Amino acid sequence: MAKEPLKREVKRAALTRMEDAARTVGDYKAVIKQWDHLDENRERRERDHEIGRPNEIMLHWDKEKADDEKGKLRSVFGAVVPRPLEHPWWRQLIQGDFIDTIYDNAGEMWQLVEDVDISVQLKGLTEKQKVVVFLSAVRQCTPQQIACYQDKTDRAIRKHLTATLERIRGKLASIIREQIKADKPDTTLAKRQFLEWYDNKKTALDKDKSE
Repeated sequence: MAKEPLKREVKRAALTRMEDAARTVGDYKAVIKQWDHLDENRERRERDHEIGRPNEIMLHWDKEKADDEKGKLRSVFGAVVPRPLEHPWWRQLIQGDFIDTIYDNAGEMWQLVEDVDISVQLKGLTEKQKVVVFLSAVRQCTPQQIACYQDKTDRAIRKHLTATLERIRGKLASIIREQIKADKPDTTLAKRQFLEWYDNKKTALDKDKSE
């Protein structure tokens, strides 16, 4: 047990010496690379014990590069049923934490979202809108699958889902602009990127209409 703390102390001291000795651009890049490595390890350990719903379905734009922070959601519907035993969802149930399981439905979907602003918008949707967004964002169902569930055409589902997401994104864009003006800490990089994408898309649509 005493070896692990000692190993961490040695690594911490080595990194401190590395920082103090840095003089050239290459030295600083090596320090940054080491810190990035430590951050990646920390984030991996945190993700292993947490369940979070991503915001991509709301703050959504096409991924232009492979390493973009946000982008299209990859559909995993039907990949593994049920969830694998090492999934945090099972660990929570075994430990008696049923919160995520209780709120895992269309009516309480807003309880599962990480961002407060998106959560408020989801809570204000109609029941029909909540069901479509829940099946698409949480259950990862395709429009064709949702259409089968609701006995509608996939075209009608796509139209309904698109209108709902546009409504959410329009309100989020206004909120984010106010946050940027007030210089609030809620304005994350993802939100700034979303607002840039949203404004560019709106400008393109207005240009097409005028032509």
